[in-house]
Amino acid sequence: MSKLLHALARRLAAGGFDAVARHGDRLGALLWHCLPGRRRQAAQAIARHLGVTQQEAERIARESFAHNARSFLELVLVDRFGLEQTGTRLIIDNPELFARLYGSQRPVVAATAHLGAWEFMASLLGQWRPDHPRMVVVRRNGNRTLNDFIFAMRGAQGVQVVDHRNAVFTVLKGLKRNGCAGFLVDHNCRRDEAIFLPFLGETAAVNMGPALLAVRAEAEVWPAFLVRECDRYRLLIDEPLDTATLDGDRADKVEAVARFYTEAVERAVRAHPEQWFWMHKRWKTRPKQGD
Repeated sequence: MSKLLHALARRLAAGGFDAVARHGDRLGALLWHCLPGRRRQAAQAIARHLGVTQQEAERIARESFAHNARSFLELVLVDRFGLEQTGTRLIIDNPELFARLYGSQRPVVAATAHLGAWEFMASLLGQWRPDHPRMVVVRRNGNRTLNDFIFAMRGAQGVQVVDHRNAVFTVLKGLKRNGCAGFLVDHNCRRDEAIFLPFLGETAAVNMGPALLAVRAEAEVWPAFLVRECDRYRLLIDEPLDTATLDGDRADKVEAVARFYTEAVERAVRAHPEQWFWMHKRWKTRPKQGD
């Protein structure tokens, strides 16, 4: 099975970026027709949280299926995407801020979301200061063969892929060496992992893990997102939060950091709603009654 997956990946990658985009659009259309439950869930979430009409919500939802299918297939091109394409396939929205990020001599926590070409964030992170630790923290897939394939694809540019269940020691050690760790911070999580914060007008369970690690390492927290613009990709970077400057006890600092990256994700989703993963049950975990 592993050999078959890698053979299929090589064949798909041989077609390049244009082929992956075409196949992604087709796969998205197929999923739209084959997953009516997810389709309804996405459209309802969009209508409720963006305040748009049902017709507009369905349009955004359908586009999001195509974008997310492309994200899945772009995994096979992680080793072909990078900074060498700046000015052609890659557009850096704020070059001065980007230069600050890549030149930072501090521990860095990069916060991103399931938005746009998020798999390619591993490509860019893999090229960040190769003499320092570079890690992405991801959730393990239940299928071991598929999980190993995904980890191999994500690590193709030299980034270390870390299972979220065993991330604390590895990530903290890397950050203490002024490394960089990337996290997807927009997914639902268990109540014992969560801080409950507003997100798109409704209370959501926000994973406190990236915030806690950033505070413990006194890291800079940089929100970054890679959105698609036709056949190109635009890197959006927000001003960072320096956790070393925060006031209060550890709990106060962790909440401030979690709020910071949650608000950054919300801005990105509102700006590019068709590129976010709306089929995810983002608001599933609820606070205990009375909290």
